[in-house]
Amino acid sequence: MSISVLFAQNQKTISGIVTGSSGKPAEGITINLKGTKRFTTSKQDGSFSITAARGDVLIFSGLSFKTMEIVITDKDIYQVVMSETSTSLGDVVVVGYGTSSRKTISSSIYSLKAEDMNKGAITDIGQLLQGKVPGLNITASGDPNRPAAVILRGASTINSSQSPYYVIDGVPGADISLVSPDDIATVDVLKDAAATAIYGNRAANGLIMITTKRGKKGSPTINYNSYVGVEKVSNKLDMMDSAQLRSFLRKNNMGLSPNDDLGANTDWQAAIERNQAISHSENMSMSGGTDHGNYIASITYTNKEGIIQSSNLSRLIAHLAIQQYAINDKVKIGLNLTNSISNANNVPNRNVVLQQSILHLPVSPIRNTDGSFFENFNNTGYFNPVALIDHAQDNTKFNNLVGDFTVEVKLPFGLKYNLNASYQRSSYLHGEFYDSYYAKYNSANFYSNPEPPATHSLLNFGSNGSALRSSYQNETTTIEDYLTWDKKFGGHGINLVAGYSWQQNSSGDGFQATTTNLAVDNIGFYNLALSNYTAVTGYVVNFGADGIYNKTKFISDFARLNYNYKEKYLLQASIRRDGSSVFGTNNQWGYFPSVGAAWRIIKEAFMQNQHLFSDLKLRLSYGVTGNATGFSAYTAQFISGALGTYYYNGTTEAAYGPTQAENANLKWEKTATKNIGLDFGFLKGNITGSIDVYDKNTTGMIYSYSVDPILIPTGSIVANGGSMNNKGIELSLNANVVNHNVFSWTTGINLAHNKNEITSLSNPLFTGGDSIRLTQPDGGGQTGSTLQILKAGKPLGQFFTLQYAGKNSSGVSQYVAADGTLTTTPTIGTDYHYAGSPQPKLIAGWTNTFRYKNFDLNVFLRGSFGGKIFNVAKADLFRPSTAQYTNILADVANESINDVNSFKYSTRFIESGSFVRLDNATLGYNFTHLGNYVKRFRIYATVNNLFVITKYDGIDPEINQGGNAPGIDSDNFYPKTRTVLLGLNINL
Repeated sequence: MSISVLFAQNQKTISGIVTGSSGKPAEGITINLKGTKRFTTSKQDGSFSITAARGDVLIFSGLSFKTMEIVITDKDIYQVVMSETSTSLGDVVVVGYGTSSRKTISSSIYSLKAEDMNKGAITDIGQLLQGKVPGLNITASGDPNRPAAVILRGASTINSSQSPYYVIDGVPGADISLVSPDDIATVDVLKDAAATAIYGNRAANGLIMITTKRGKKGSPTINYNSYVGVEKVSNKLDMMDSAQLRSFLRKNNMGLSPNDDLGANTDWQAAIERNQAISHSENMSMSGGTDHGNYIASITYTNKEGIIQSSNLSRLIAHLAIQQYAINDKVKIGLNLTNSISNANNVPNRNVVLQQSILHLPVSPIRNTDGSFFENFNNTGYFNPVALIDHAQDNTKFNNLVGDFTVEVKLPFGLKYNLNASYQRSSYLHGEFYDSYYAKYNSANFYSNPEPPATHSLLNFGSNGSALRSSYQNETTTIEDYLTWDKKFGGHGINLVAGYSWQQNSSGDGFQATTTNLAVDNIGFYNLALSNYTAVTGYVVNFGADGIYNKTKFISDFARLNYNYKEKYLLQASIRRDGSSVFGTNNQWGYFPSVGAAWRIIKEAFMQNQHLFSDLKLRLSYGVTGNATGFSAYTAQFISGALGTYYYNGTTEAAYGPTQAENANLKWEKTATKNIGLDFGFLKGNITGSIDVYDKNTTGMIYSYSVDPILIPTGSIVANGGSMNNKGIELSLNANVVNHNVFSWTTGINLAHNKNEITSLSNPLFTGGDSIRLTQPDGGGQTGSTLQILKAGKPLGQFFTLQYAGKNSSGVSQYVAADGTLTTTPTIGTDYHYAGSPQPKLIAGWTNTFRYKNFDLNVFLRGSFGGKIFNVAKADLFRPSTAQYTNILADVANESINDVNSFKYSTRFIESGSFVRLDNATLGYNFTHLGNYVKRFRIYATVNNLFVITKYDGIDPEINQGGNAPGIDSDNFYPKTRTVLLGLNINL
């Protein structure tokens, strides 16, 4: 009896909070008293309570977490931090038209939870994923109004969108501006064709499936997230200041014009920038649920200033998701509504402003003594960049709405029926205004400065100001239904999905108009009727591009079979039949099959007595996907339009005729992918990872070919013919290095190598297509000089330019001619050489998370290696002989003014684009035991872009990798920033 009393007296109540490595409460964790049947589970806020004695051992286990043990000491309250593994076998993966357990998938899918994504003042989904997914190459500038370029496993085409296709909460093609980063629960990146082929015509560039948060059973929960950040320019070009410039000119017996030299020392790059840009975000959500339904409602407001004056993005997102069960929980009805309202203030003539900020002489002031802007129109193409901003407006308002109604019905015999009906509407209201000041530029050769590979064009700003106003609306209606049969018998498991999809898209429903000769300067772009453009001789109103309105349809049937035997041998097969109105009448339908198989070696009998591996699975897959994005309703159609004028019977008449040829045989671009992968886990799951090797081949690439005008009057036709290949290998590795209840350290690294090659650009029926030179920056004295080439056997973006060979005895830059000799007068095109690729050979991301008691620290580094950058900005500023007219780089100080070739585009200006960036460091602290009402209170500080290690001479080595002209650092790079951010998370 006394022993029993003593035992009872040793027992005490042990309580605490269980969280994941990110600090979020871990609900549903089982806490078991080792050696007994006594257990409890953690609540929604992570709290738990159990009776135990000193010296007892508590075992903590839960789905997607590593099991851990703690020994009871004299303490009564414990803070338990459990480590997750992103490749946990228990994870549920969104696979398109359903979900699957990670242990039974046979395709290449990479999953991220909210806590795995990048932190910071981020409004773009691409930047959330930057460096986090092997094979996902994401590049972004500092412009808050420009989305990141996202390329998965290399570009698959040269004609249309190269970005992955987004599916948000089951809605295909939803706009990513609809998603607040705080609302995201998981992101699943589907990489191989076995995973993506179920989406057929949209899946050639990969799929990104975004799932937002849902309400959970229990009392209502209120979450509040907020941050404020301060951004400063992280780097700028090293231009000469006034003293350096005067010294250089004096040394070379040159002088400044008195029209320019007014005794100033202006940093023109700083002149167009804010001293600091402020970003802030507020997110509040309320969620809850019962046994028969759940709900979540959230609202997010974000305001992000750009570091360049006048640029800014504000966005308001409201989100509502409701799920309700009925008829004995046999029917589940869901309603999702999201509306995103964005207001983007752009830098007027952004690229010209950036160009002028590095060209302007430092000896000139921003303003004259009378307060007016300094200008010197004796120098053509020379404009005050601050005046360009101050005398213009550029604004776009976006309104994106998506509504999604879902029904899920459980039927007899293991059948389940799903219906998804969604409606998307996006509207754009755009305005530009250039006041009467801009009329001064009309006689000064004001050229645009477009993104590569486009070439510049001469602009005219009318008389007494000019304005543009446009309003367009896009709509997408989608109805999808599918039947699922999920059955297990014996050791066999079958999941069969069959369905139908119908989608109608309309875009460009609206109008555009321009005008000039406004009554006063303060009208802006709001009252175009207060103008008199008819009084300006020759002015023509611009009503927008021809054929901007499109209506297209997609109709699809699809089926997928997943089979497993004892979750050891896995087989997946799918087929999708797609029809699209964007292709020729003879080829509007396409078939997209896939097959995948996997062997869970870890389940074999011979693996049961070993202790090294905790998981081992071999995957093989092959599939074909299609590409219909980026093509319009008119791509394959015959179109007639204006063709200039002709002289007839003494008068000039308007000409009208064919402008585009019909191609009834235009068909789908198809991408076939082979993938072999190995998933593994070591040491009881403390080390997990995967390796994937793939071969992706695109055929029937759509391109414009030359053709005899006698056969086709337009002289060209859009047809299939080209092909492109990407081969690569990817590795992801995650480890729980230390897993203690007081201190833990997890680390994860991902590496990806991809080799891109254009394998063909020809069509047997038409001429041309191959060896197309492109990217013509048109720097001074270099009209017609190009930098890149589309060529079979070479990668996309292949540099093709002059080969620099140092300087001759006279100090003049010389180049290797086509015949191998040296020349100082090379011929454009003829004397060009292949000169490297902008495609990186390796991209990497490395994250480390440390936790000590209530503190957490996450450090993330990202790198890109082996790619080249053509530094066009450096070439255009490498002009010692014209330094009295436009500024030059400080590096030019030792150049001779007699080198008339110093600025020529050549291999001299091709540099390594390799870099390592400390992208993100976040330090947080979690307050506990704050009473019955505050479940969680966390404060944190984040630094983004803390440093970059690189040999690149430009502003930043992270140059755009999207489009047909990757790796070009033109003189219009919007500078990246370094951000210091403070934030808090409160759960009530």
